[in-house]
Amino acid sequence: MEPVFNHFDEAGNAVMVDVTGKEPTFRTAVAEGTIKVTRPILDAITGRTAAKGDVLGVARVAGIMAAKRTWELIPLCHPLLLSHLSVDFEILEEACAVRAACTVKLSGKTGVEMEALTGVSVALLTIYDMCKAIDKGMELGDIHLVHKEGGKSGVYDRE
Repeated sequence: MEPVFNHFDEAGNAVMVDVTGKEPTFRTAVAEGTIKVTRPILDAITGRTAAKGDVLGVARVAGIMAAKRTWELIPLCHPLLLSHLSVDFEILEEACAVRAACTVKLSGKTGVEMEALTGVSVALLTIYDMCKAIDKGMELGDIHLVHKEGGKSGVYDRE
């Protein structure tokens, strides 16, 4: 069975999916990504000595703000009333990297995967922006959906 793409009308025009008749359900999504940095950058992040300030604190707020505004950034996304949103970081000493995770929850008619992916992406971009004066060779990557639940497609856990 081929997947049904419901972001197009009968004439092939892009449309926002109509969720009017759907019942709200609990939905959650978690996305992760990493930024590989140099040792001086990792030291500046962990020692809170970066010239622009608290890198992870600012990146956390940026990720939260971005996830809340996903509908303004990604065409055809619905504006959502999010009930929980967090951005957390893990320092990966041996890999000389920072892993970011964004968790989003709501009770609603549509999923929050795009919000989680947007939140983690902007958090990582903010780390880059705040540390680029030290070294511009940072690498963002491995941005992916880790978990989602709720809605018609049920639970998804990345293997």
